[in-house]
Amino acid sequence: MATDSTIEWRGAATQSSECAMSNQKRSQGQAGSTIKFGSFGTPRIRFVRVLLWSVLCLPMSRPFNTAVLLFAGLVICALTPSASNAQAQPPVARLVNVGVYASPPFVVADNNTYDGMATDLWEAVAGDLNLGTRYVAYPTLRELVDATRNGEVDAAVTNLTVTSARAQLLAFTQPWYDAGLRLMVPSVGSSGFDRVLSGLSDAGHLRAYGWLLAVIAAATIGFTLFDRKFDPEFPRRWHEGAAESFHHVISIATNGETSGRRNLFGWVGRIWQAVWMLVGVGIIAYVTSSVTSVMTTVAIERGVHSLADLPGKTVGVFQGSASEDFVAAAGIESRSYKDIDAAVAAMNDGDIDAIIGDAPVLEYYAHSRPSEDVEVVGRIFHPDKYGFAFPTGSDLAQPVTLQLLKRMEDGTVEKLRNRYFGNTN
Repeated sequence: MATDSTIEWRGAATQSSECAMSNQKRSQGQAGSTIKFGSFGTPRIRFVRVLLWSVLCLPMSRPFNTAVLLFAGLVICALTPSASNAQAQPPVARLVNVGVYASPPFVVADNNTYDGMATDLWEAVAGDLNLGTRYVAYPTLRELVDATRNGEVDAAVTNLTVTSARAQLLAFTQPWYDAGLRLMVPSVGSSGFDRVLSGLSDAGHLRAYGWLLAVIAAATIGFTLFDRKFDPEFPRRWHEGAAESFHHVISIATNGETSGRRNLFGWVGRIWQAVWMLVGVGIIAYVTSSVTSVMTTVAIERGVHSLADLPGKTVGVFQGSASEDFVAAAGIESRSYKDIDAAVAAMNDGDIDAIIGDAPVLEYYAHSRPSEDVEVVGRIFHPDKYGFAFPTGSDLAQPVTLQLLKRMEDGTVEKLRNRYFGNTN
């Protein structure tokens, strides 16, 4: 309820005469006053009302009334804030609940604080509009969109794609970033140890490797027994002799060399050494060719280089994202994950063959985490744009859009792009 804090006066002459008449009539049991006070809602205003009533209506001498009026004026000045003081106070910032979804480099979460291109741009615009920000994190894009639509938060800030379906549920600002979808796949040469091992087993190479290890063990034992009998300088202790013979066998198998072994049988010994060298070269050639062929086969069978390679493959997408809508419409088999870390882990485990996501997010991930052995391939497809979103009918959509346009014109958006993605010119 609004509080009326005004006092209606009829005029000083009327007040004085009426109070005098009131004093004369008070002895006759009559009361009269023409002072009308509004409805006062605060204790100090009620105090002023009582004070004025007492001064103007009680039967006292004129000098005393004058002194009391001066005192009342001082009290009113002390209790009433001046207009200049009220104007000097800075306006109070409006607190806005902002929903975010961690998606580097647009929103980067770090111990309940947030950084990134989207949050930096939002805070610049919020500063222009004198808005305070309270961030509320959501684990998936779908939950962020639902929370914004239901009014749980006042704004959604992340790399949120503007789509026709979302525009029916939310109020979007002017788009501030042009993007699109791309593919992320395992790096060339990183087909995965489990996949290569499985390929070697299916091709029968692991069994051959087992026979090779058995031959190496038998050769080690044979050389040890032979040298102990015919070479007087051979180590007499079994473990030392076995180690010497094993080194000799591995040298032949890997380098095709005899590691300076003494020839005890003349030209016959030389022939045997040459035979062992040929055997070593053959072993190395077989192992190298078999592993290479299996890795190539795995890369070809599971390789994805463009959208044309996706039929028959399983791709990973992010829950509630534009990529999830795209694969559903295209009929591509997919699995949804809450974020890029979960999707990359699934791809490394062989659960999915590739990841479809926003191009800048995938590119930033591959560039900032070289140890993950992933790469982004193919051209951008399904172009889209990012914008901030608000509940339908929000009074923030238009002013934020206007400030976004100013920030785009003054180069703020381009500076943020260069900061997080580098200069692409």
